[in-house]
Amino acid sequence: MVKVIASSIRKGNVLDIDGKLYVVLSAESFHPGKGTPTTQIDMRRISDGVKTTDRYKTTEQVERAIVEQHKYNYLYQEGEHFVFMEPQNYEQVTVSGDMVGDQSVYLQEGMEVQLSIHNGGPVAIELPARVVLEIVETEPVTKGQTASSSFKPAMLSNGVRTNVPPHISAGVRVVIQTEDGSYVERAKD
Repeated sequence: MVKVIASSIRKGNVLDIDGKLYVVLSAESFHPGKGTPTTQIDMRRISDGVKTTDRYKTTEQVERAIVEQHKYNYLYQEGEHFVFMEPQNYEQVTVSGDMVGDQSVYLQEGMEVQLSIHNGGPVAIELPARVVLEIVETEPVTKGQTASSSFKPAMLSNGVRTNVPPHISAGVRVVIQTEDGSYVERAKD
């Protein structure tokens, strides 16, 4: 175990709390004008998938579990599970749908992901921060709509809805943040 301050915890880290492992879903630090700065950590207990939220003083020590980070490539989905391959030795690992969570919609064949391995088994997954997807459907631009302030709804090729600037039309490839599904920019390809 490694003791680290709460404010240094990031999504995907694995924490050891009272002997149980938790994967961090999100960590946000709050710095109020008065009072003590705190860090709120949303986590999922690895053993049973139960989600929990804890708040720590920003400088409080928390225990990070020692996990090995390995790069794997996504192969395919099999029922509720996802199969990944280690690119050096071709060893395949199956990851539960619970662990992948909402991010499963961004998995693309061959995509390189980071798996956290603890005691020989995967405990957390980290996808690339951004993916390129195609817009399959969006509304036409309305006359008089200002490009700077407004976004319009669009459907991505993976079935996820997002908002894009008015000049983006169906068939255009765009860069999307995997964390929240938001539009970043038009893909350069």
